[in-house]
Amino acid sequence: MERVKAQYAAMAFAAAALYAASAPASKLLLAEATPVFMASFLYLGAGTGMSVVALFRKGLNNGHKEMRLDKGDLTFVVLMIILDIIAPILLMVGLRMTTASNASLLNNFEIAATSIIAFILFGEPVSKRLWKGIAVITAASMLLSLGETGSLDFSLGSVFVLLAATAWGFENNCTRMLSLKDPLQVVVIKGLGSGAGSLIVAVLIGDAPPELAFVLYAMLLGFFSYGMSIWLYVYAQRGLGAARTSSYYAVAPFIGAAISYAVFRDPLSPTFLAALLLMMIGSYLAAFDGVLRKTKRKISSI
Repeated sequence: MERVKAQYAAMAFAAAALYAASAPASKLLLAEATPVFMASFLYLGAGTGMSVVALFRKGLNNGHKEMRLDKGDLTFVVLMIILDIIAPILLMVGLRMTTASNASLLNNFEIAATSIIAFILFGEPVSKRLWKGIAVITAASMLLSLGETGSLDFSLGSVFVLLAATAWGFENNCTRMLSLKDPLQVVVIKGLGSGAGSLIVAVLIGDAPPELAFVLYAMLLGFFSYGMSIWLYVYAQRGLGAARTSSYYAVAPFIGAAISYAVFRDPLSPTFLAALLLMMIGSYLAAFDGVLRKTKRKISSI
């Protein structure tokens, strides 16, 4: 059982690493396209790329058959697609208004949102330690959202990123309800459905379409940072639950912030460094909560 849990944890960490590159890479690509078109091609890349993966999956499954989606899953599928149209658009808008490193750290608020929603809507247990982690992460998010002057005025870009994280918190819990079904099918539907929805929105609001080269770059980024990442994330949820998977996923913002600093050389203000420290503490409390509880149970049984 412990070995199986470790495999699910490894999937969650791998998903986090792939997703971590999305914020800094998207920040670069946003110079060439609107936020809505950017969100569209990210998800279309995920759906298209994973559709290709599906063609080769039969030889990799060793006879194992996945459960297919059915009519009973329709509500959660629709909600998943709608939320995946809203969340990346909010994130892309936020990225245009704030630094990539700031946005990367703020993405950690998704842990708090996912865990609280899982607790309220689905009764998923949340320990005292995890509640402490949620509180610290929330405090760090609030600190990161303050304007550069340190006043109580909030950065609009940060607010959009936090709204995106909250929307993904709801979406994570919808995806959780589908985690026993074929993960590849879920990712393909999520990618193509959300990407097509965002594309329709971009056309309706009159956004100027980007050049073909940009489309290919954005779709390639979407395949790895959204497609492969989501596929691994859905698999991890099977064994860890929505709150726990999101906790292991906490490493992504720090990887993203490091990449962002290396690429953009954003100034590390005292506020950012204080928030970074709080995020590290909050992520530690959240991510290692289950590990410490298991260790205590083992010691007590000796």
